[in-house]
Amino acid sequence: MRYLITGGAGFIGSNTADELVRQGHSVIVLDDLSNGKESNLDGMKGKIDFARGSITDSEILQKVCRGVDYVIHLAARASVPRSVKDPLASNHINVDGTLKVLLAARDAKVRRVVFSASSSAYGETPTLPKVEMMQPAPISPYGVSKFAGELYMKVFGRCYGLENVSLRYFNVFGPRQDPSSPYSGVLARFCLAVLEGAQPVVFGDGEQSRDFTFVENVVQVNLQACEAPNASGLVFNIGTGGRFTLNQTLKFLEKLSGKPIKPKYDPPREGDIRDSQADISLARKILGYNPKVGFEEGLRRTWEWYKSTHEKLLPSESSLSSR
Repeated sequence: MRYLITGGAGFIGSNTADELVRQGHSVIVLDDLSNGKESNLDGMKGKIDFARGSITDSEILQKVCRGVDYVIHLAARASVPRSVKDPLASNHINVDGTLKVLLAARDAKVRRVVFSASSSAYGETPTLPKVEMMQPAPISPYGVSKFAGELYMKVFGRCYGLENVSLRYFNVFGPRQDPSSPYSGVLARFCLAVLEGAQPVVFGDGEQSRDFTFVENVVQVNLQACEAPNASGLVFNIGTGGRFTLNQTLKFLEKLSGKPIKPKYDPPREGDIRDSQADISLARKILGYNPKVGFEEGLRRTWEWYKSTHEKLLPSESSLSSR
């Protein structure tokens, strides 16, 4: 089978490409490298095709979709705070870009598109865990843009017969998540701060909770969603079914690092959701999804990866003592 991964040089995309290559599939990666890194693909050189370009470019999309069986559409401007700051850019990439991906996939007659939707579609609905039948109520431009992508998926299934599955990811974390950006996932930033001997920044009181989902679980379900029967046109929660507060997470990191952690608490960010937890029973039933890596084991693997990869970022003893 041949797979196109949009955003395939990114965190989730490169991990997905790794697994597809391991299974012997043909893979083409499309990425404009605005967020992704070519170095994430170093271990796959000669085993995949790489095209540098944006999902807002219809011409390149038409080229990369030729001969493709499945499209795993991960490319996005993936940040709530950044969408609040610049909603037009988020809409252009996440909505216009997704529409162009669907048009190219339709014209190339691909079998199915798997879309990286988001738990942000639920907004601040107080009921936990979140169930797919709940009325979406996003509270950020990012959440709106991701929900719009889901609607376009369904419409292309209805109007053009293009099979599609939308996966609402819940706070994915793991190796290769970029910790250097203020818009990165919180666990990546926490790990880097601890490595540098700095104070991790928590927006709010730290009692907000998340269904943190290790990337290996997401890779597993991305591939299952491509071929699962009776899944087309549906939306699935992809999490673990549990939740941990940021304060609990920092305590786990203390144990892993052997260092005392004193976080810096800043005001909450606009658009951030207080609590999030997935009901994953539908994904279990239809997709065969079974998250194999729990939060604590995933955090351990993530910490070990950052420690080994970012050792050059560790400050010297003298600089630590002067802080």
